[in-house]
Amino acid sequence: MTSNELVSARVLTVPNLISLARLLLVPVFAVLIATGHDGWAVAVLAVSGASDWLDGVLARRLHQVSRLGQLLDPAADRLFILVTLVGLAWRGAVPWWLLAVLVARDVVLAVMLLVLDRAGYPPPQVHLAGKAGTFALLYAFPLLLLAEWQSWVGQVALVAGWAFALWGVALYWFSGVLYLEQARRLLRAGER
Repeated sequence: MTSNELVSARVLTVPNLISLARLLLVPVFAVLIATGHDGWAVAVLAVSGASDWLDGVLARRLHQVSRLGQLLDPAADRLFILVTLVGLAWRGAVPWWLLAVLVARDVVLAVMLLVLDRAGYPPPQVHLAGKAGTFALLYAFPLLLLAEWQSWVGQVALVAGWAFALWGVALYWFSGVLYLEQARRLLRAGER
């Protein structure tokens, strides 16, 4: 979002409906991955990833950037990341440390948001590194799920999936540091 875009209080917008549909897909995905329906699980992840991109584009093009959308979109991202990681770790497709590293970053930022809110500040602007990290992780997960297939497709997916996952983790934490720095500056300016 650029500084000249207005954030509306509207609730019923096309981007918000897309984000809501993404949130509703989270339990569907959880059931699919838990029951071993990997093909459908990958399809749901692909739809979720495409709709994540689409809702942002439509919000800007249709001038429907809303406060609710700014909350729904990252909530859907975080839930998909968490449920996917838990599902993949539960099945042994990824190590539990990957889940711990990503959840730790979100916990740190949740505390930061509480501190900012108590001081009367809004959440910091979303940074490109955060979007890129989320994007890389949302690409990594279907690939890591495909890596379970015992074929050349699985082997290629394993390499590509881990490449996206490691870049995603690095960008995810890099953006977390940037958000913490933004918060620190706001709080220091407020003390003056």
